[in-house]
Formats: sequence, C-alpha cells, structure tokens
Amino acid sequence: MKTGRIALLHLETIPGAIEHNQQVIVDAIKKAASGGAQWIVTPELATCGLQFARVIGTDWIEPQPDAWMSRLCRLVKDLKRTLFLACPERDSGRLYNSVFVINSRGEIIGRHRKINVTSDSLSWSSPGEAAVPLQCDGLKVGLLVCADAFTPGIAATLKSGGAQILVSPSSWGPGIHGPNGEWEERTRETGLPLIVCNRTGAEKTLDFWKAQSLVVKNGRRLLSHASEQSAVLIFDWNFTTMTPLSTAYKTEYLRA
Repeated sequence: MKTGRIALLHLETIPGAIEHNQQVIVDAIKKAASGGAQWIVTPELATCGLQFARVIGTDWIEPQPDAWMSRLCRLVKDLKRTLFLACPERDSGRLYNSVFVINSRGEIIGRHRKINVTSDSLSWSSPGEAAVPLQCDGLKVGLLVCADAFTPGIAATLKSGGAQILVSPSSWGPGIHGPNGEWEERTRETGLPLIVCNRTGAEKTLDFWKAQSLVVKNGRRLLSHASEQSAVLIFDWNFTTMTPLSTAYKTEYLRA
C-alpha cells in the first residue's frame, strides 16, 4: 500500500455507557469507511471511557474477543478495512487497557497492552509487559496507548523492533497533567511519524473538550483537531515517504 486514507474517530466517550459508546463507534466506523478510509483508529478505552470503573466497576470486562468485538470483526471484514480498536480486556485473572488490530479479513492480528498505567483512573489495569511492532498491511506498526508516549523507552523499543510508524489511541486532555511536548519528542527521538487519535467530552475529574487528535513528524504537528462534538477525521497518507498528503483533516461530525 503506497498511499491510503486514514480516519481518526475523535469521539465523545461517556464513562460506563457501554452500549451507547459501542453504537457510536459502529456509526463512526461506517462513516469513515464511506469516506474511503482504509485504516480506522479509535481513542483510548473508546468502549467505556477512562473513568468507567467509578461508574460500573470492572466485572463486565471479558476476555477478547467478546460477543460485541466478534460482531465488529464481521463488520470490518464486510467493509474490508483495518481497525485499531482500544478497549479493556480480561486475561488469566488480570485486566488490561488494550488496543487490538483487526485486519480487512476480520481477524485480530495483534494487540498492545498499555504499559504506563500509573494513574488513579487506571488503578484497575495491570501493565502490559511487551512493546512489539505488529505487521499490518505490509508495514510494521508500533502501538502506544496514551501515556505510553509519556516516556521515551517504549517508543524506542518499538523503533528498535523495526516499527515504521507509531499509532497512539489516547485520552489525554490539556491541563496540569496534560501533554507537554511528549508526542513531538517521541518523533524527534525515533524519527518515526506518530498518529494520535484523541477524544472529546468530559468525565468527573477530566476535561477533553480541547484535547487534540494529531499527526506529528520530526517534532512538528502537521495536522491537529479539537472539537466539542464527536467527529471522524480523514486524511490521505503516503506510506512510502511516511508523510501526509492532506494539508488538513476532512472533518465529518456525528449527530449527538
């Protein structure tokens, strides 16, 4: 794939409202696919919100793929797209904040479990143990979940493992503990472009209304978007030169 279209699902995620969030994700995937996107990326914990545990606890979390993810795999197969889906999972008595990659055949080809989970909101999550690039549509993709980009080590490990591009589902809003140049630094250190799918909305103690979904390369933000409404952000990408062909996102807002 020399060139392709990528969609970032910049969604307002409601903590604990699982069925509502799942339906929003499905609607956004269909809109992204109709816009020609081959890769579709969700924000961190898109199915449940960041502070879901305060609302509904963790007993509902199942091993993946659960029934809903299995249906989503079938949808992705029908649409012939690649999906980066961020949601929690249960495995051997532990819970993880994960991102799954589902290919155009509807197969889960890999996952990354968030490693940097030191946060009150993520006290339920065990840290992942490995950062290994995934082979995806002929490319080695390095996955970071939000604060995995906070320190240099994980991105460096992905780079040394052969990653050609970094993709980061995130829930990281501005404020005292907001992003402060970390995304830019990871691209300078690794020489890899970084695609950040962030979110909008607000939770009990967190505000994402001005959080930005980004394309970053060589320490520069090439594309950025923040909004107070869920949106599908579409842009064209050159997978040979690893540069955007678009100078701005094509933005399609979702109905509230």
